[in-house]
Amino acid sequence: MTDDVHLDLSRQDRIGVREALLAGPKSVDQLVTVLDQADAAGQAMLITRLEPPQLASLPGSLRSRIDYDASSRTGFFGDVGEPEGEPEVAVVCAGTADRPVAAEAERTLAFSCVPCLSVNDIGVAGLWRLMERIEDLRPMKAVMVVAGMDGALPTVVAGLLPGVIIAVPTSIGYGVAAAGHTALNSALASCAPGLVVVNIDNGYGAAVAAQRVLSAGR
Repeated sequence: MTDDVHLDLSRQDRIGVREALLAGPKSVDQLVTVLDQADAAGQAMLITRLEPPQLASLPGSLRSRIDYDASSRTGFFGDVGEPEGEPEVAVVCAGTADRPVAAEAERTLAFSCVPCLSVNDIGVAGLWRLMERIEDLRPMKAVMVVAGMDGALPTVVAGLLPGVIIAVPTSIGYGVAAAGHTALNSALASCAPGLVVVNIDNGYGAAVAAQRVLSAGR
C-alpha cells in the first residue's frame, strides 16, 4: 500500500463535482489505496482511463464493485444513481472513431446523474446528418462536440446553436492530423464566436465544464 494519496473529499461541496480517479498512470497499489479511502469515506468514485489489465489486477472485493465500460475506459466505484429529468446537455460525435471520447463524456455525466442527449456520426462530410438533428440540439444549454481529423464540426455547430459549445478535439486521424493537434488548433482558431475548447481526448473535462454551465444557470 502507499501513503502518497490524499483524497479531496470536500470537492463536491466546494465546486459541485466529486474528485475523479485518473487510473492510467497509477500503480495497482495506488489504485487500491484511493478506492479504500473512498470506501471508508462512503464516497462513490468515477475512475477514468482504467485499462483492462489494471482492472483485472485489483482485488476481487474492489473489482466486483466497479461498473466498468470498456469503450470509455471508465468505471463507477460504489453506488451511483440514475439520471433524472430531460437532457439539458448533449454530446455530439463527428464519427464512429470518436466514440470512445464521447463515451467518456457521457459516462462522466451519468456518474453525476446528469441526463444527456447523445448524437452520433454527424460529421461535416455529410452535413445533412447534422441538419437532421439541429432542432433536437437547439434547446441544449451546453453541447460537447467531439471531433478529430480536421476538427471542423465544432465551428459549424457553434455557428448554428445558441448554447455553450465545448469543442473536444480527438486524436483520431493520420498524417497532418498530428494525433489531434490539427483538430485542437482548428478549434482554437475558430471564427465561431464563443466556442470554448478542452484538451485533446478530454471527454471528462468537457463533461465537467458542461456541469458547471448547468450549475451556473440554477
